[in-house]
Amino acid sequence: MRISLNWLRELVDINMTPEQLAETLTVAGFEVEDIEDRSSWASGVVLGKILEATQHPNADKLRVCQVDIGAAEPLNIVCGAPNAKTDLIVAVATIGTYLPKVDLKLKKTKLRGVPSEGMICSLSELGLEKESPGIHSFNLENPELGSDVRPLLGLDDVILDVTATANRADGLSMVGIAREIAALTAAPLRIPEAAGVLIKAEKAARELSVNISEPQACSIYTGTIIEGIQIAPSPQWLKQRLQAAGVRPINNVVDITNYILLEWGQPLHAFDRDRLQKMTASDHLTMGVRFGKSGESLKTLDSQTRSLKDETLVITANDQPVALAGIMGGEESEVHEGTQNLMLEAAVFSSVAIRRSARSQGLRTEASTRFERGVNPAELVLACRRAISLITELAGGIPTQQESASNLIDDVTSSQVSLRLSRTNEILGSLKRGENTLVESFLQPEEVEAILTALGCGLVRQTEEKEVAWTVTVPAYRARDLEREIDLIEEVARLYGYDNFSDTLPAQSVPGYLPADQLALRQIRTVFRAAGLTELMHYSLVKQEGENQVLIANPLFVEYSALRTEMLSGLIDAFAFNLENGNGPLNGFEIGRVFWKEGEIYKEKDALAGIIGGDPMQGHWTQGGREQPISWFEAKGILEAIFKRLYLSVDYQQESQIEQLHPGRTASLWLNGNRLGIFGQLHPQLQEKRELPKEVYLFEFNLSLLIEAMTQGENSIRKFSSFSTFPPSDRDIAFFVPVEVSVADLEQCMIKAAGNLLESIKLFDEYRGEHVPEGQRSLAFRLVYRASDRTLTDAEIEPKQQKVREALVKEFNVDLRS
Repeated sequence: MRISLNWLRELVDINMTPEQLAETLTVAGFEVEDIEDRSSWASGVVLGKILEATQHPNADKLRVCQVDIGAAEPLNIVCGAPNAKTDLIVAVATIGTYLPKVDLKLKKTKLRGVPSEGMICSLSELGLEKESPGIHSFNLENPELGSDVRPLLGLDDVILDVTATANRADGLSMVGIAREIAALTAAPLRIPEAAGVLIKAEKAARELSVNISEPQACSIYTGTIIEGIQIAPSPQWLKQRLQAAGVRPINNVVDITNYILLEWGQPLHAFDRDRLQKMTASDHLTMGVRFGKSGESLKTLDSQTRSLKDETLVITANDQPVALAGIMGGEESEVHEGTQNLMLEAAVFSSVAIRRSARSQGLRTEASTRFERGVNPAELVLACRRAISLITELAGGIPTQQESASNLIDDVTSSQVSLRLSRTNEILGSLKRGENTLVESFLQPEEVEAILTALGCGLVRQTEEKEVAWTVTVPAYRARDLEREIDLIEEVARLYGYDNFSDTLPAQSVPGYLPADQLALRQIRTVFRAAGLTELMHYSLVKQEGENQVLIANPLFVEYSALRTEMLSGLIDAFAFNLENGNGPLNGFEIGRVFWKEGEIYKEKDALAGIIGGDPMQGHWTQGGREQPISWFEAKGILEAIFKRLYLSVDYQQESQIEQLHPGRTASLWLNGNRLGIFGQLHPQLQEKRELPKEVYLFEFNLSLLIEAMTQGENSIRKFSSFSTFPPSDRDIAFFVPVEVSVADLEQCMIKAAGNLLESIKLFDEYRGEHVPEGQRSLAFRLVYRASDRTLTDAEIEPKQQKVREALVKEFNVDLRS
């Protein structure tokens, strides 16, 4: 917000330079982004009077003017403005003056052979307008020729461009900034008067009523009928204040509503009452607040016809949309040169409702910005009274009726928060008092009370057993910001000055370390990257598709309207995107969070997912250009290598219920008897739909279960086991077994039967076809036996091998072939 120091000085005493004030505000949390010294725009420009204006002898579009600036002799100035004529009071830039807005330094010159000793200025040359049709003239009764023109043009001012944080809605008004400066500097504060205005309800039939259909979106709505106004240009002081704030003056009524918005932070809107009555074909107006309906449209003040949506909040007159609530008025009911009667709106709208409404229309205004951050309901009446008073004074209107509807349940005037001195000092620490002072180096009760009182808070001290505490009554304009004890402590620190607290460190520092789960997470990332997988990252926001999704209350886009319930879809999209852009197959993994809903209960968990596919060596010279896509077993081998490096033993079981994966080539993974996740090939129908290679494999694991297994028990501490120096002995076993029996179950059975002499087991052959019974397959395993202290003999190995055979026959009814 642009803050005029001249305007600000009317509200609070300022006894510091603009630079010092900017630093004070910035340190207090109101960042000053720019200091605009407007006095430099017209330094050396004085008031003059054109005594004579004659045609230039050598140019049709130039005039030679004799200009009196209070000196002994008038200046001879050549001017190209079409409106230059005798007796005009004008702004004259003398020789040596520099005009920064046009980057011009004046010096004596000749224009078409005629000497020129200065320049008669337009407002654009002084930086007050973008374009000017001619020179500017003053309407003064007793002009002091030769005097500085800057006070007349509002250029004896400095503008601070102040940024208020989102929690300080009060910082978007002159009154709010004045209160802040008064609290920071202990300067006297002068709040503008807002005396009550007499509403003359002389007519028997009342012309106005208010009906709020959406009480959650609009807590207060006040409408005031003002009759007999005269639309005219605003007085110079009002124009200058609006221009200093970056607002273009329009007419006295519209300028007053903009002025109140800047002064109090309360947006207002003025409707032409007669136009509203014409639009509704009724003398009685019922002003309402509701959401838009399908098929409705509204032409706003920017001449854009806007289609209303379900989340668009509108103001209605007799249920006909006439304005976007809290954002922009309608063109058909705007105040114009012929307006004689007004319907002045003052309202408090919900921050959420205005934010959604503005986003639905792609429109953001000064009014919507303030409603989105929160308007103070307690000051709506004051702002409305001041607006009516100014309209009565500057436009000659007479208020005849005022109607209001309120849905506020809680008291909007104040709220109470408890504050403890001990907690304040515990959070803020000791002060920089100086070594020789007798005052204790912590904040004292009187200092805290002085700071909070300066903020407008009321305090009631409570002292119990050396504990000093207060019940703090927060003023209404800070109720949205000061809600907890820590908020009050922050205010104490901010106003006392952060640099006045000591820089202290803990008496004894402890070396930092990562917890076990973070170390495990780092190891997981390292191992997956070492396996050739790139770490990916996707948004957690997805389209609304499933029933158990967690929906976003205020989504930015339809594509981001819910939280993801699984991570495979995002990986498939990334794989397809890389192929479409010629980047080849993507092998990657992602660590993220998934969310879902069970009934009315919201749940979430961390997950690890990945995708492996395509031919990573495609086009390589070693393959002669032939494509050799990765197989299911090779992809599974990558995972097994990862688990081996993580010292985890994972079991595989058949799975066929995953929508995105091939029902016959999908496995569920189990870790320590718990379901870890799934791994499988992309479903053929999805592969064909997305035009992806057939050999694409995906996995998704429960990250918490994985980390838990890595950080508990023996797995958390690696123990060295020496290698055996004695040779191994291997035995092969082959048999027919039903196809529904998994290899993992067979291996577990053999490991359990063979005992601790078994070093490894490996499937080296599978056959289905001729000479194999129907519904079965032939499997061959190699079992390797080894001892660490001796060479094993056949007498030791054969009993173990026989136990393996017997266990397989007993548990799975296999038909042994060897």
